[in-house]
Amino acid sequence: ASAYAADYPFLETAGANSLEGFLFPKTYAVTEDMDATAIVRMMLDQFATETANLSYEYPESQGLNLYQTVTLASIVAKESSDDAAVRAEGAGVFYNRLASDRPYLESDATTAYAVGHDPSAEEVHADDPYSTYSNEGLPPTPIANPGMTSINAALYPTSSDYYYYALGTDHKHHYFADYNSFLSFVNSDQYGG
Repeated sequence: ASAYAADYPFLETAGANSLEGFLFPKTYAVTEDMDATAIVRMMLDQFATETANLSYEYPESQGLNLYQTVTLASIVAKESSDDAAVRAEGAGVFYNRLASDRPYLESDATTAYAVGHDPSAEEVHADDPYSTYSNEGLPPTPIANPGMTSINAALYPTSSDYYYYALGTDHKHHYFADYNSFLSFVNSDQYGG
């Protein structure tokens, strides 16, 4: 990212990390004469255009810089459906976890990014920088390139008392304020896995 930061100020907090998170997901017209740099710049230009008028006030009030906000948005993108309300609710859950006395995100998606497949219980608890079960806070980098629905969710999360969620057999997300309620749901026939 540092190779492009002079032209794209939003990359300033990304440091020497990859461009993951900032290559805006969209359908692009690519021609044979375009090299990789031109394509990367086209995607970074799109990120700049799409995010130009957004407010980062809420994430900043929670101690997140732009890079960390994009990292959170990437987790939201991988952890929930495309529904904007579901993503905003999920982002709210993650903010609650980050602000808690035990700020572990406990996202399987972060480990899946590192291992390249749906992780086992052992893998999500492994000593790895992308294990948000073993490490407090956000992983070191974004785990996907989030679109606007996920970015908006990270910027404007739903405020709630929820710390847990699970997918039900009804294909809907169910949210819980306490671990015992969450466990009860997960151990019921309503849990969808």
